[in-house]
Amino acid sequence: MGSRRIGFRDFEFEVETLELRREGTLVHLQSQPAQVLACLVSHPGETVTREELRNKIWGNETFVDFDRGLNFCVAQIRSALNDDATAPRFILTLPKRGYQFIAPVEYVNEPANSAEAAPTIPASGGSRRIAAWIWAGILFVALAAVAGFWLGSAALSRRPPIVAVARFDNETADPGMSRFADGLTDNVVEELTKMSGGHYAVIGNAQILRVAREERDLKAIGASLHATYVVLGQVQDNGSQERILVHLIRLPEQTHLWVVRVDGAISNPLEAQSGTAQTAGEEFSKRIIADSSGHRLPGLLNH
Repeated sequence: MGSRRIGFRDFEFEVETLELRREGTLVHLQSQPAQVLACLVSHPGETVTREELRNKIWGNETFVDFDRGLNFCVAQIRSALNDDATAPRFILTLPKRGYQFIAPVEYVNEPANSAEAAPTIPASGGSRRIAAWIWAGILFVALAAVAGFWLGSAALSRRPPIVAVARFDNETADPGMSRFADGLTDNVVEELTKMSGGHYAVIGNAQILRVAREERDLKAIGASLHATYVVLGQVQDNGSQERILVHLIRLPEQTHLWVVRVDGAISNPLEAQSGTAQTAGEEFSKRIIADSSGHRLPGLLNH
């Protein structure tokens, strides 16, 4: 039977289960980014077009914002692999065309058939010493399995925390500001992903994060996404100006760790989105890293 695992550098990817591991430790990756990675690693060195990825993963779901969804998936993969789009080691972007997986890969063979590898017990006349050795071998294998389970559980508990970014709320009277709020959400996801450095993972495209504020359940977000932190944002009227609030909250206790506030007239939406996202990314990233490692930075909110 052909290999189901593909190895590259320190990573192994299980194509059938869509599980990514680094040196044996599970690396969290959402379903759609994992499907994109499966397409890329299955065709190393080849150009996988955006259209091929669209047909393979999104199919006929034409209502989906494909371009933004694919860009987000690739950003998530790069974050998981600690890859840099400006100096890629794994994924090369071919503008307006698609992507190439450029790291050398190897196909990891499956273990030998257990029936073939099982020791043969003499049908008759076997000595007690042979039986004792066989039972000792069985006991050793059982203990090794238990030890592996506990070591795997410990490694899983040390995996990077997950930061969920909810869709920012438009609290102005202008429906057109919803597009600005959505763009700001994507910018914050991008900045946090770029600044993660492997210390945390970012989720921003899950359906549970896109619901309206009155339907949002932070406990459900934490439980379903295994998120340790959630980022919430608001765009508000402030007289002749707008006010943007971005909150960093620790789950499950819903403790505020930090708030970024930006006041001003939004004359250039792209500049306002980029500047606010960069400020939030810088402030939140260092606090997430410090908080998840048990440290507290000066001025950290704890109410």
